Amino acid sequence: MSKQPQPISPLKNFFAGGFGGVCLVFAGHPLDTIKVRLQTQPKPKPGERLVYAGTIDCFKQTLAKEGVKGLYKGMAAPIIGVTPMFAVCFFGFGLGKKLQQKSPNDILTYPQLFAAGMLSGVFTTAIMAPGERIKCLLQIQAASGEVKYAGPMDCVRQLYRQSGIRGIYKGTALTLMRDVPASGMYFMSYEWLKNLLTPAGKSHNDLSIPSVLFAGGMAGIFNWAVAIPPDVLKSRFQTAPDGKYPNGFRDVLRELIREEGVLSLYKGFNAVMLRAFPANAACFLGFELAMKFLNWLAPNL
Repeated sequence: MSKQPQPISPLKNFFAGGFGGVCLVFAGHPLDTIKVRLQTQPKPKPGERLVYAGTIDCFKQTLAKEGVKGLYKGMAAPIIGVTPMFAVCFFGFGLGKKLQQKSPNDILTYPQLFAAGMLSGVFTTAIMAPGERIKCLLQIQAASGEVKYAGPMDCVRQLYRQSGIRGIYKGTALTLMRDVPASGMYFMSYEWLKNLLTPAGKSHNDLSIPSVLFAGGMAGIFNWAVAIPPDVLKSRFQTAPDGKYPNGFRDVLRELIREEGVLSLYKGFNAVMLRAFPANAACFLGFELAMKFLNWLAPNL
């Protein structure tokens, strides 16, 4: 159980979460590019080798061909998308906590924290699904060499022309399946680790920077342990040609397991886990510092 000295303010959570999101993108985008390239690389023909042997090889090839800029390809979309998304995500978590408190001093149980985290997952999917679809399409066109979309806005225009709003929101059910349980896990494990690392008789505000980094990084890893299988299905489904999977994710799941076995659901595992720790450590540290600043700036908000 945790001591909550400051009443929960969803509004402060919103701004501090946005700042955390910016920190997350800077720390994590290079490995995200690699994750998507590994997850979507074509199956080699008999006798041919895979384009990328693994995470390190993909990193080396990208650096050699495109320089450091190649690792930050497509970063404008996540910065524009992630800042409001993390703002909304932390807002949803703050709101979920507030709704479950009978009085401002109530200390929430872990299942309640999990439920608050799941609410934040629902909030973020509304923003997240189209952004993810556009990001995946732009990242694979950079890797495959054929340029179909000039940029994020052009991609939205073309998708909308082809198949209306549904084209932009393709894969929403999968994004929900990924983000709702994973967000519950994310916030619950963060609060749990913060409690573990807080010395007896001290409050969370006294946590050292390395402790916050460790709790945030581990929360990212717990989050992705839950999120990777639906994430692989989602990357496949959102980048597939129209009509390839008429029954949605069930078809993707069947094809993946039939062709590549159950382990293929954990494709890109190394890249994801390598990124999850520093990116989420940066995110929660940014969040906690921004929160301290906002509590100092407007203690009664």
